Amino acid sequence: MRLSRPFYQLPVLFETARLQAEVAGLPPEAWVPHPDGVPGNSAARLITAGGVETDSVHGQMLPTQWLAAMPYLRQVLAGFGVVWGRSRLMRLAPGVGVPEHADINYHWHTRVRLHIPIFTLPEVRFHCDGQSVHMGVGDAWIFDNWRRHHVENNAKAERIHLVADTSGTAAFWRLACGQAPPKDQWRTVDWHQKGDPQLLTESNQRSPIMPAAEVQFLIEDLCGELTIATDAAGAEGRAARFVMLMESFVFDWRQLCALHGVSGRARPDFLRLANAVRTAARLLGDGLVMQTNDVSALLVLEKRVLQHLVVDEGAL
Repeated sequence: MRLSRPFYQLPVLFETARLQAEVAGLPPEAWVPHPDGVPGNSAARLITAGGVETDSVHGQMLPTQWLAAMPYLRQVLAGFGVVWGRSRLMRLAPGVGVPEHADINYHWHTRVRLHIPIFTLPEVRFHCDGQSVHMGVGDAWIFDNWRRHHVENNAKAERIHLVADTSGTAAFWRLACGQAPPKDQWRTVDWHQKGDPQLLTESNQRSPIMPAAEVQFLIEDLCGELTIATDAAGAEGRAARFVMLMESFVFDWRQLCALHGVSGRARPDFLRLANAVRTAARLLGDGLVMQTNDVSALLVLEKRVLQHLVVDEGAL
């Protein structure tokens, strides 16, 4: 999700010793390699589709067995009053990091990632769009993951963060981005021995066909970020034709939705339109990038829009 600046620290604190004790109590089998295969990066899954060992972002999100055994961490998550999507503990080995990247996938268009450091040292630095912070133990942070970012663990110990995805409520966004009080007035989420609050989790079920209004929203957002990264002859003309192609695509998709609805009927017609737009865009996209993060417009179009227009029949 795009934010107006790279980092925000939320004015809330946690009982760090209790968090650390719960995380330290996880068995070795709770930790699995990072789904992208980043060396030295591993995770313990806390909220997943069906509550099982998967990294999918689609389906009914539920607590895993590992989160079920962590009562204070459940209280921490529930205390924000938001609906949580995929959530994990992310562990970085000493001396390694997360390579620079920008999160452009569909999942991130309306979601932000909350970070709560549980084990960390000052030598761990989080970089985003030219700025750098150390997220301290027991803090809470969000950042603009549309911008380019990376992490460095230059400490001699593991770094473990709780990372939890949400679209947030109005109250959450006021807390995250509003004027923070002095730090000595920040609220601490206290442990309640008998507390077992309801944890709100996503029911992330997609319609077989993406509705026209959402397609328009995604395409307008993409075109609003479009810029030219080259001074090659004809680049401005190609950019203008790319935008016209996108506008035409929205009109045609809306007509198909009007004719067939979004229940999955006439799936081949929707796929033909998506593939035609994909082919035409490839002829125009050279040198067209996103202004904020310099990512190829074609890559964003593919990962944020085209891959998600039609749900595979086997996934229904």
